[in-house]
Amino acid sequence: MQESVLLIGCGAIGLEVTKRLVDDPEVRIEQILVRPGKEEAVSGDLSNGVRVISSIDDLDPMPDFVLECASHEAVSEFGPYFLEQGIDFGVISIGALSDSALFDKLEAASLKGDSQLYLVPGAIGGMDALAAAGAESLEEVIYTSRKPPLSWTGTPAEDEFDLAGMTEATVIYQGSARQAAKLYPKNANVAATIALAGLGFEDTQVTLVADPGAKGNTHHLEARGSFGELDVTIVGNPLPSNPKSSALTAFSAVRALKNRSQHLCM
Repeated sequence: MQESVLLIGCGAIGLEVTKRLVDDPEVRIEQILVRPGKEEAVSGDLSNGVRVISSIDDLDPMPDFVLECASHEAVSEFGPYFLEQGIDFGVISIGALSDSALFDKLEAASLKGDSQLYLVPGAIGGMDALAAAGAESLEEVIYTSRKPPLSWTGTPAEDEFDLAGMTEATVIYQGSARQAAKLYPKNANVAATIALAGLGFEDTQVTLVADPGAKGNTHHLEARGSFGELDVTIVGNPLPSNPKSSALTAFSAVRALKNRSQHLCM
C-alpha cells in the first residue's frame, strides 16, 4: 500500500524529489503545499496528477507523512500543526531548529500527537556515526563549509567582503553552529544537522569559507572523542535546475521517503 505524502514547497529540491518518485510503487506524493499564487506555475511543472494546494484547509485526504522542502518559516508554521495531528514531519531546513523556542514547540507537539520529527541529513554524510558516538563520547566537533565566493551572495558576507573581487580563500564566519544558522539560514542547514547529531549548537565549531578556487560546495566534518576520530569530506554537485541547491539534499529526501516503506533500511 502506497504511503500518502504531502510536500511543503516545490522549488528545485521539491521538484526533484517529486520527479524521482513519480512511478514509485510504495511512496506517493499526493499533494504539494505552496504559497498562494504559485499553484498554477507549480502544476505546470508536474505531469503525474499531484494535487497542488495553497492552504492546509484544502488537504484531502490528510497525509501519512509530511516533508518540508521550503524554508525555516515553513517548519515553524506547519511543523507543530501536523505533529499534533499525529502525522510524522520531515525537515530539510534543519537550521530552523537553532531557534530553541521552536525546537521546544516541535518537541511538545510531537509528544502530544505521539508523532516523530524526522531530520533529513541532506548534503552531509556521517550523521549515523556522529549520533552513535553521542555527546558523552565526543570532545570536539568541527564543521567547515567551503564555497565559491558568489555562493555567499545575499548573506552578511556580501556586506563585509568584496565577493566578486575575491582572489584568495577567505574565512567569512567562525563561531558556534547556533550563530551560523541564524546569520546564514540558507547556507547553514548542514551546520545545524551536525550540531543536533553531536555536541549541540553552542559547542559545535563552524567555519565558513569563500574560496575562488572551490570547484563545488565542500563540507568537511571532523570529530574527536573517546570513540576515536571521524573525518568526512563531501564535495557536492548542485542540481542542474538550481546551482544553489545540493543534489545530495534531494537524494537524501528521496531516501528518507523510501525508507518509510522498506523492510530493509540503511
